[in-house]
Amino acid sequence: MAQEPEKTEVPFEQCLSELESVVKELEKPDVPLEKALELFEKGMKLSETCRKQLADAETRIEILIKKGSRVEAEPFGQE
Repeated sequence: MAQEPEKTEVPFEQCLSELESVVKELEKPDVPLEKALELFEKGMKLSETCRKQLADAETRIEILIKKGSRVEAEPFGQE
């Protein structure tokens, strides 16, 4: 069996920057419908990628928060 190549993950900051560019392009009043649909689809994919990366980061933060001798998950930013 052939191994699947590893997916290289786009850094969060780059993904967010691309998403911002897509939004700016979509806000232009003269974008043709077909181009707008392509941009919307790209934006949705970028948005999902950013959301997953944020969720992963939140999970990592929760794991690192310790209470006594055991690790307990608690929301980020809670004091």
